[in-house]
Amino acid sequence: MNSRTSPEWWRSAVIYQIYPRSFADANGDGLGDLPGITSRLTALQSLGVDAIWLSPFMTSPQKDAGYDVSNYCDVDPIFGTLDDFDAMTTAAHANDIRVIVDLVPNHSSDAHPWFQAALAAAPGSPERARYMFRDGRGPNGEQAPNNWQSVFGGPAWTRTANPDGTGGQWYLHIFDSSQPDFDWGNEEVREMFRGVLRFWLDRGVDGFRVDVAHGMVKADGLPDYTPPLEAGSMGGSTPLGLEPGIDDFEDIDGGAPYWGQEGVHEIYRDWHLLLEEYEGDRVLCAEAWVNPLSKMAEWVRPDEMQQAFNFPYLETPWEASDLRSVIDESLEAFGAVGAPSTWVLSNHDVVRHASRLALTAENPQGHGIGPKSPGQPIRETGLRRARAASALMLALPGGAYLYQGEELGLPEVIDLPDDARQDPTWFRTNGERYGRDGCRVPIPWEAGAPAYGFNSTGTTWLPQPSDWDGYARDAQAGVAGSTLELYREALRLRREHTLGLGTVSWLDGFGESVAAFSNGPVTVLANTGDSAVALPAAFAGAELLLASADFDGASVAADSTIWVRTP
Repeated sequence: MNSRTSPEWWRSAVIYQIYPRSFADANGDGLGDLPGITSRLTALQSLGVDAIWLSPFMTSPQKDAGYDVSNYCDVDPIFGTLDDFDAMTTAAHANDIRVIVDLVPNHSSDAHPWFQAALAAAPGSPERARYMFRDGRGPNGEQAPNNWQSVFGGPAWTRTANPDGTGGQWYLHIFDSSQPDFDWGNEEVREMFRGVLRFWLDRGVDGFRVDVAHGMVKADGLPDYTPPLEAGSMGGSTPLGLEPGIDDFEDIDGGAPYWGQEGVHEIYRDWHLLLEEYEGDRVLCAEAWVNPLSKMAEWVRPDEMQQAFNFPYLETPWEASDLRSVIDESLEAFGAVGAPSTWVLSNHDVVRHASRLALTAENPQGHGIGPKSPGQPIRETGLRRARAASALMLALPGGAYLYQGEELGLPEVIDLPDDARQDPTWFRTNGERYGRDGCRVPIPWEAGAPAYGFNSTGTTWLPQPSDWDGYARDAQAGVAGSTLELYREALRLRREHTLGLGTVSWLDGFGESVAAFSNGPVTVLANTGDSAVALPAAFAGAELLLASADFDGASVAADSTIWVRTP
């Protein structure tokens, strides 16, 4: 069945994340663009993915990599035009690939016409009612309305100036001061976003990844809140914080009054009904940083969203017992509401798993790694574990997300020159944190070509390493044992055996270092240990379907995963 007409295709889909700046550059200016994506879609069809998710490409001042939107219904000129978007969508559908776009509803850019109108309007005006404007505390309103802290550090409030230069009202920005929060209690805001959804749905998009899907609604009265010391950046307590680690997830049971409020579910139920008006099974995917997984599952109840990113899985160390626990918890939590789990190992905000899984120091989630970071990864170890981890992930039932370049085995770029770094993290922390540039370097397509085929000019917005020829797609295509071919074969087998719609049945007796399960006719053995594990006699004569490393027929090598079919 054609995947674009399959009912509830998202239950088992493999979705490929494109970071537009770094995927492919058609005009040679050093920044990836929509025509570049269009030119490379056949490579993704060959890989075997079901959909692409595009990180922000809408009009933006680019103060936060496009997550500060000034026009929700247009393409930023650095990426092309609406005609380019339409051409890309048409080409993707012709290649049997669905298109999911990023939507940022918690806040806009301060350059958005609505916010500029609000600044020019008086307190209490309809223009200001679209955002979270409040009078300050103190005799002259000189104190912020409450004590909330920004995810990016410092107060979550910025004071405006009156026409006469005196201090005016304050506006809320849970993120940067250039990203004012909408007031989702305002029906005009809700109607505007219904229009945004329809605009892109009418252009043929198949769904939306919703940024900060646990935000948008704030508790009545905007009460003061002091997070516990152990709470992380998404809870608003860590100065200069960015993306959280697993221990930093906001526990929304009695947690922050700006996360996980019950009112967000009303919004998604409304959007669910809107999407149902369109043919083709359109979807919503939540970026919801909430814990535990049973709470995250509330975002994917039958009348709300279809998917939610499984961040606990991404953060799980390469240890068999930990993997088994998070897989069980995920399947139970999402299954309890009739939704599939999702699985992901890398994205545009975290250290690529080909490096992260080989770190000997603490996982620097949100901080990034650089030349002075402790626990430097050994590239060979990281790639071996990444291949094994990906082979395990792609055998699990549910949806899977891939991040551009992981199918090539790309490691984090650690040795970026200081003067080349562009992530605001680097600047906000005066170089204390390296940030996310290392996972955003333009990817290689052709060995020996300018910019490895990212474009024809050799210009790139972030410098590429000099030793990436071996990672280039054309250097791996058709080469037995290459990471690209491992991914292609895993996706082919996943489809052939409908593993995305299967069930996990755990198998014991392989030792503490092995996560072993069956999914339909396929048995998966992932050895997370540092020594080979012999196969039981029952596996004599088993048919090898997939191996992330050399397989001798008698044992599962260290840091490797195999798929077999027993007689």
